Amino acid sequence: MATSEPSLLTAVLQAAPPSVRRKLRHLLSEEPAEAAATAHLRYVNDDEAGIRRQPWGRGFTYFDAKGKRIQDKTVRARFQELAIPPAWSDVWICADTAGHIQATGRDDEGRKQYIYHARWEAVRNRVKFERLALFGLVLPALRRQLDRDLAQRHFPRTRVIALVIRLLDATYIRIGNPEYAQNGAYGLTTLLNDHLTVSGARLHFSFVGKQGRQQEIDLRDRELARLTRRCQELPGQHLFVYEDEKGEWRPLTSGDVNDYLHRHMGRRFSAKDFRTWGATVTVTQHLLTAASPAQETDADAAVKAAIAAAATQLGHTPAVCRTYYVHPAILDRYRRGTLAEAATEWPGLSAAEATTLAVLLDELDVQLAQLEPWP
Repeated sequence: MATSEPSLLTAVLQAAPPSVRRKLRHLLSEEPAEAAATAHLRYVNDDEAGIRRQPWGRGFTYFDAKGKRIQDKTVRARFQELAIPPAWSDVWICADTAGHIQATGRDDEGRKQYIYHARWEAVRNRVKFERLALFGLVLPALRRQLDRDLAQRHFPRTRVIALVIRLLDATYIRIGNPEYAQNGAYGLTTLLNDHLTVSGARLHFSFVGKQGRQQEIDLRDRELARLTRRCQELPGQHLFVYEDEKGEWRPLTSGDVNDYLHRHMGRRFSAKDFRTWGATVTVTQHLLTAASPAQETDADAAVKAAIAAAATQLGHTPAVCRTYYVHPAILDRYRRGTLAEAATEWPGLSAAEATTLAVLLDELDVQLAQLEPWP
């Protein structure tokens, strides 16, 4: 690993035995182009020459990179199979059927959207889930760093970032971006003061999230309630603002949060990983309290309920939650009746988190008992 890796991640890896360290470092070494190659795909972007879709009569026609209209029925059938929404504009289609991105376009609100190759979706899920174990390992160290930054006085950028990450860690709310906020869909960094009600130790978030889903999220934490109440008293309508070196108040952005995470956890991790971790841990927690399945129908019912709980937490459908946010090893262990055997403890993690970490490491042929908590 390069010496430029962030201190928290380096320290956690250095505390591991050499054989384990090599396995864990390997999870960080795979570049996107290499990941695409493992699925026999080519890593592409829509800056390269491609196929353009243009309105034509009551439908669309397609032109290649040289401006020639494409008439081949087999080729056009591929475009139809991509199911590019008719409302998209500025549509680009990859000329290579093995491109990891198959099409891009702008939706009716001007946001750039992507259609990926099915094999890339599978690769991206695999890499994300494999790295989730490393995320869980470094999480206790990150939480201690957050505590140090929250102890600062006033509201400099790092303190506000630490507060937002603490809330992200507790609620799994999407991080948000200004482009979606302009269209009425909010996330943590784009919340307005009116989106939060604080009463004693209780925080209640009420806002419209992505895809127009109404979000109603409750949290009880006296210290976070105290700090967010103070944030509401700061200048401006945005909930999370910080004071820069010139004494000016600026809204926090998702870029600020991800830069902080890259610095402390590594460039492979972002705010999105908290949602994957949170969904997987939520499912673990529910399945640990469920009775061991006596038969397959019992397991199906317990898994369905656990996935539904995680989906509610994330503001997603159960199908999306199960496919993209819940590590399949947890479900597999429960169905085999061995999830409870993995129950353990780890400093800085809840019981469900520690059990989740133990299962994910076991998938990598690493035992939690081989590791020492990093102080």
